Amino acid sequence: MKHLRKFYLPLALSFAISALGQPSGSARANPTAPAPTAQGSSQPPATIASVVDREITMLEKSVVPVVEAMPDDKFDYTPTQLNTKDSKDPVRSFAFEVKHLATANYAFWSPLTGDALPAGIKGPNGPEDLKTKADIVKYLKDSFALGHKAAATLTTSNVVDNVTYFQGQAPRLFLATFPVQHANDHYGQLVLFLRMNGITPPGSRAAPPK
Repeated sequence: MKHLRKFYLPLALSFAISALGQPSGSARANPTAPAPTAQGSSQPPATIASVVDREITMLEKSVVPVVEAMPDDKFDYTPTQLNTKDSKDPVRSFAFEVKHLATANYAFWSPLTGDALPAGIKGPNGPEDLKTKADIVKYLKDSFALGHKAAATLTTSNVVDNVTYFQGQAPRLFLATFPVQHANDHYGQLVLFLRMNGITPPGSRAAPPK
């Protein structure tokens, strides 16, 4: 019996070691299947253009819903107590805030893309003939489309090249990113105008129950 134990013990160990080295399940059935890759490895590497484009996308997803949340009949709302006839610095209406924000987008991004400014721009508040909510929202959305086009022009070799714009010259990266800072300032004002009309901004609304 002792001789049998000496014979079978090494044999059993060799089978166990061999089993540990074998794949299980579907991997055994398909030995040619590629090894799993780390999650996210299929994502393309980040570039200057993609990082700036993502920033513009985040801004767009914040601003556009706020503008669309204001009812048509409130689009010309302005805090009347701050917009008296005697004021030397009247407050822009909600509509003018939106037009101003979009016009700045065009002014900074069009030098990067080479696109002409939309017709009718004679000042910082955009074309005077834009009156309806639908027209102003379209004007805003088109300005963000130009922003994505502008971001796509950025490369590691040209981001600090100077480009001529309405105030002189500035690096491409500045022209691409400054509208985000500028729009965030006016986003805060748009949110305030919504709340003064009893409207909860979309970004502050509770998520619907699942």
